[in-house]
Amino acid sequence: MAALNAQLRPDPVAVTACAVVPDDWHARFSCTGRRYLYRIVNRRAPLTLQRDRAWHVPQPLDAEAMHRAAQALVGRHDFTTFRSVHCQAADPVKSLDLLDVEKVGEEIHIHAAARSFLHHQVRSMVGCLKLVGAGTWPETRIAEALAARDRGALGLNAPPHGLYFVDATYP
Repeated sequence: MAALNAQLRPDPVAVTACAVVPDDWHARFSCTGRRYLYRIVNRRAPLTLQRDRAWHVPQPLDAEAMHRAAQALVGRHDFTTFRSVHCQAADPVKSLDLLDVEKVGEEIHIHAAARSFLHHQVRSMVGCLKLVGAGTWPETRIAEALAARDRGALGLNAPPHGLYFVDATYP
């Protein structure tokens, strides 16, 4: 660990733990669960310290409506609508274990958990939930977009700077 950290200086990156793993272990393909957090700062004032670390949405958002709409996405579904055109996954069917929306002060946090995700899936879901929160889409439109299985039904793809990879689970 110390040797890796010595090589990483002066970059603001640090290795905090290391482990010996079997030769057939793969960081991506051995993973059995992933968790993401998406942060939206929901206030009129522009971002300062959070700039490029969260999505700034100045108009009021209804986090409760966003949470209710999000529940239509939980479970095993064909997520073609929420998949990037550059996605390399062979199958758009995924099982989403959790999609929770909560208001934390002036922020809205969206928590997503699954075994795996499609390319841009979380950002695509968040973008559509933002439309629900802003009142642009009714809550039922999330389920309709999912059922369409068509990228053309996607309302909005959220920007990347609010997305955080929180955890990976391994056997």
